[in-house]
Amino acid sequence: MSRLISYNREVKSVFELLGSKENDITSSMAWALAKCPEFLKRVAAAVVPAAFDPEDVWILNQQYTGDTGITDIEITDEKNFHMIIEAKRGWVLPGADQLKKYSLRKSFVNSQAVHKAIVTLSECTELYAGLYLPLKHANGVPVRHISWKKIYELAEQAKADSNHEQKHLLSEFTTYIRGIMTMQKLDSNMVYVVSLSTQNPDNCPISWIDIVQRHGKYFSPIGVKGWPKEPPNYIAFRYYGKLQSIHHIEGYTVSRNMHSEIPEMPDREWDGDCFIYRLGPAIVPAKTVKTGNLYRNGRVWAMLDLLLTCDSVSEARDQTQARLR
Repeated sequence: MSRLISYNREVKSVFELLGSKENDITSSMAWALAKCPEFLKRVAAAVVPAAFDPEDVWILNQQYTGDTGITDIEITDEKNFHMIIEAKRGWVLPGADQLKKYSLRKSFVNSQAVHKAIVTLSECTELYAGLYLPLKHANGVPVRHISWKKIYELAEQAKADSNHEQKHLLSEFTTYIRGIMTMQKLDSNMVYVVSLSTQNPDNCPISWIDIVQRHGKYFSPIGVKGWPKEPPNYIAFRYYGKLQSIHHIEGYTVSRNMHSEIPEMPDREWDGDCFIYRLGPAIVPAKTVKTGNLYRNGRVWAMLDLLLTCDSVSEARDQTQARLR
């Protein structure tokens, strides 16, 4: 078949034509739920213990009321269950005020459904949401969390019991979800270069270098003091006056307790979230790449090929900026 290119990117799913903003994602999911009853059954079963006939179900997308604003998705058969889904892109959880507001929505309060729930949907794992969701109940209504990874898995499972047309739609949907399920820019060759300290983190018996070399991991704050708001595709470490290694970031989690991934770190909760990166094998430069004109703890972006060919990290940074201009 021919390849479709839209806005300089190859389109692999019809849902990608809608876009990748939160409203685009929830509209895509609402369509998949409406057209694939086995998928609808599995999503509902993950939240409420209710048996129902999919033909009796209403799926409401982006419904506005003056009292509580817009809901992303509402699903109800008006007697067995009624759920409101608040979907987010990325590793985000909604605030308590928003959850309380949804619980007071007139159609929700007046619903005669036996089972009611407010569902938060984002990239956060169920474990993380269990720790950091601001509410477990909103005015008596249970608050549940489902990750995008779980939605992906439920859609994959639903294929087995779906007809050919529904299988095809679910394949398009899972391709789409797989693309937005991670915040990494997988087509980027930009490398985030950080200075790796030879000292130990507070109350930790091993050094920053040991954390990278022994555990193949690294952690950093999210979006504060210049740290990335989204995980980079590559990260590089410099110490002893030169670039030491470049690593593809194979995966990541978000936590406020580094001990959960790095046992030597103290078992305590920090004030803010951190990315904990799982590092791929080290790419070691074939020649010496000196630090160059950088602050001791300076962090910079540089293109992968330039890092491997320039004489210094600062030269790679400068040539990257010139190339981007």
